[in-house]
Amino acid sequence: MRRTSSRTEPRLTAVAGAVLGALVASGCAAMPDSGGITKVELSQGSADKNLQARIYPVAPGKGAKPRELLTGFLDAVTADEGYDTARKYLTERAAASWNPEAGIEVLASTTIKEPGQAVSDADTTVSETVTGQMVAKVDEKHSYLLVAGQNNNGSSDFTFVREKDGEWRIDTLPPGVIMNEANFRNSFRQVERFFYTAPDPSSGNGGQEVLVADPIYLRRRTDPLTAAAKALVAGPSNWLSPVVRTAFPAGASVDKVSIDDSRAAHVQLGGADLGEPMACRRMATQLFYTLADQGKGQVERLELKGQRGSCTASRIDAPATGPGALTAQTSVQYYQRSDNGVLMATDDGRTGDPVHGVLGKPQSNPAAQPSSVAVSRDGSWAAAISADGHQLYSVALSDSTVAMPEPLLSSPVKAGSKDEGFASPSWDGRGDLWVVDRNPQGPRVVMARGNKSYTVPVEGLTGQTVQALRISSDGTRVALVVKSPGVATSSLMFGLVVHGGTTAAPTAKITKLRPTAPSLTDVASVSWAESDQLLVLGNEADRPKQLYYISTDGSQSTDSQLQGGLGMLSVSASESRGDSLVPAPPVLAVAEGKVYRLVNNQWREAQLLDKAPRSFFYAG
Repeated sequence: MRRTSSRTEPRLTAVAGAVLGALVASGCAAMPDSGGITKVELSQGSADKNLQARIYPVAPGKGAKPRELLTGFLDAVTADEGYDTARKYLTERAAASWNPEAGIEVLASTTIKEPGQAVSDADTTVSETVTGQMVAKVDEKHSYLLVAGQNNNGSSDFTFVREKDGEWRIDTLPPGVIMNEANFRNSFRQVERFFYTAPDPSSGNGGQEVLVADPIYLRRRTDPLTAAAKALVAGPSNWLSPVVRTAFPAGASVDKVSIDDSRAAHVQLGGADLGEPMACRRMATQLFYTLADQGKGQVERLELKGQRGSCTASRIDAPATGPGALTAQTSVQYYQRSDNGVLMATDDGRTGDPVHGVLGKPQSNPAAQPSSVAVSRDGSWAAAISADGHQLYSVALSDSTVAMPEPLLSSPVKAGSKDEGFASPSWDGRGDLWVVDRNPQGPRVVMARGNKSYTVPVEGLTGQTVQALRISSDGTRVALVVKSPGVATSSLMFGLVVHGGTTAAPTAKITKLRPTAPSLTDVASVSWAESDQLLVLGNEADRPKQLYYISTDGSQSTDSQLQGGLGMLSVSASESRGDSLVPAPPVLAVAEGKVYRLVNNQWREAQLLDKAPRSFFYAG
């Protein structure tokens, strides 16, 4: 194989090196620059992974033996020029029937099993086997599925026949392709296609419709914009499909994608009537965000054309339905003072003001100070958990609120019991409050809408209990931290939230659980960072805590972890994507009462005038 290299930019900045010794991660914010600075550098390993090699396929050599042919074939399927050369390793019959688009098996490494005996001149049929530990599978819709566990060994058989000219060729092989992880990362990159949230029958008007990211893996260098458009029109992943819908009708197809010098993408669509303006704009909006994500900085506007009708879309045309539209569109951060429990709000990260209402009043009695607080995304309500974890309150952040209301929920946990009772309050952008009740006699996940609460079943748990959760702003996906009986460590899962029922009797369930980050042996804290990925604080076996970006398909979004520290306790980030005019808020960290922010790959201390905060977070 012949390779040429070109440096590419990682999707997210990977951070390594020593970073602020005892660090506790929190959200993202705009704060004044002050305090000590520690340089953040890419690790050498990460830099190597970002060195992408262009691969040119090599046709089979004359007289090549089966093992040589199999090695050449496995290399040829990773090439950027398609599968024409790979088919030259196959018999005519196999070349006609083989479907390389059926999926990808990603192995940690590929090994050709040693044969029982050498190939002789008398042999006419030979079998070879490729083995390796399975890392993931990519299905025919380009969706990545992480394969959890350490004993998932893959095994694929190839049969070779000697043709009339004496040359060996592959005659039978598995559908799809097989790649080792290094070749997969070199040849494919993660992009996102976008689909609308499905209507909620329990909401009077179906709920606000917003776009949800559905990550997929596409070839890096083989007409990526056309590939992304075609993948979008083909429909959502099997995992996400229960909670989203598409504006494209069945039979729609992408004929052509091009970009002009003004950064406008032009898409020719077949099989769809674009004469109805609203339907056309909905399709164009899906396409715009999908192509804008794939071509970072290349696409600022999109024109969609069909046999009848056309329309345009851009980021400013439909901001109410854009990705992350239901997240808090503000840079305000919140924190609790450690001395009196007062909930403070700040937009400069230096000076804070007490919130309106009772939570902005000092409580000298520690037992009366909330142990945990979460602010709704519109900033009008707060969820507060009592110091003993027994009560959950929903408190209006209004001057008319002069006393704590009656508890919204109570948990019958024993007094003084550790790691029991309510935890992890989280607001979606619909105004629903989510919380975990860690009552050992009846653990549950609860959704509160207004002054009513509803137990949410979690389908697919096999003896585990939910210890913490974070709901996405669009309300369709949830990250769950779970524990198994008798195990001190925790693990991370994603689930879908399916709403049903009626406005008078709403229902919700968490379903289609999928494991993520199997290398993590403990998960300390989780926060949504943008609307399509998590910022996770956790650690692998016998290693200190690190920060990880994890995509909703379970894959790690960066080539290396954000460097953490032994003092880390929690993380909090903003789902705001930012744009060319308003950048996304930077990552924040809190350590031993100090607040830091990550700016230009450097951790900088923010000098809060208040005493050391107990927590620091964004709305949600």
